[in-house]
Amino acid sequence: MTSSPTTPTTPLPAAARPLPAVRLRVPTDEDAHAWHRVFADPDVMEFLGGPAELSAYEEITARQRMHDARLGYCLWTLLDGDGEVIGFTGAQPWPEDKAWGPVGEIEIGWRLARPAWGRGYAYAAALTTLERVRAAGVPRVVAMVDDANTRSAAVAERLGMTLEEVFPLPGGRRTGRRYALAL
Repeated sequence: MTSSPTTPTTPLPAAARPLPAVRLRVPTDEDAHAWHRVFADPDVMEFLGGPAELSAYEEITARQRMHDARLGYCLWTLLDGDGEVIGFTGAQPWPEDKAWGPVGEIEIGWRLARPAWGRGYAYAAALTTLERVRAAGVPRVVAMVDDANTRSAAVAERLGMTLEEVFPLPGGRRTGRRYALAL
């Protein structure tokens, strides 16, 4: 009698796992409610000042629709393989009215609901974002990451982005990292 191989009980390393199915869409009015719901978790918003009011997401989704219409890219709503909203990913111009940061640059970013963490969604969606912004003619993107946000830093590094600068964040208590990638 021969024995059958055992099934591994530890997860495969990220590089060996297939990427999850993701879909990106231009945010709808309803997505403001979905973003508000999935980003209400303090862990999700730890490096972003804490959970925001619904009105903030209504303004952000409206701005993203404008970016998509004018630029061909935005922060898209991120859907999992079942069509559930699990966050956003995409790119947008760094706001010109901010007193700090890479004014004039295109920032790539991602934010996911807590249950979606560690499953490859951010990386898979960011790869799709890079393809889309490259097709839109963007020559370079940056990612602004709180120094303590090791998960986001890992996504930026996995994308092949290089660390260009470590800088004090507004308020002076923490530092941030600016990653960059030529497209």
